[in-house]
Amino acid sequence: MEELYQVGSITQTHGIRGEVKVFPLTDDISRFKNMKNLLLDGGKDGYINLEVENVRPQKNLVILKFKGIDNINDIEKYKGKGLYVTKENRVKLKKDEYFIADLIGCFVYLDTDPDNVFGTISDVMETGANDVYEISLEKGGTVLVPAIKDCVLSVDVEERRIDIHLLEGLMD
Repeated sequence: MEELYQVGSITQTHGIRGEVKVFPLTDDISRFKNMKNLLLDGGKDGYINLEVENVRPQKNLVILKFKGIDNINDIEKYKGKGLYVTKENRVKLKKDEYFIADLIGCFVYLDTDPDNVFGTISDVMETGANDVYEISLEKGGTVLVPAIKDCVLSVDVEERRIDIHLLEGLMD
């Protein structure tokens, strides 16, 4: 099966005409406006391909209407289930933007030792000002590095390589 990326979860139904409230797993809920097809985790039925008919934001949620689902009874059983996209259907990112799922597991190299793995990205924390990469070190332990141009020199998600520069005091 091809790689799937979760973009949200159905929290509850909305009205009686088959609409659902979705908790988005994206930093920009307007991205849902461009989504045409989503895959619903149907449990033992497998993934169900759904065509998005209508999208509208509501506070921190998104209300979705799927084509062919016009009754609350058709969608209610999927409360709590995840909504996914395939790699090809993910939103297009701007230059120097990356999906967190693509960064996790990338090998990190220091500018002072570009031939030896320094560690791997184990987590990405979204702080508001900038993301922070948690790097699990090859020699044990972790270090937090801000995802700013002074620290992150290059990212190649295809090669699974990130080159960084450690600012003074990050390894103390």
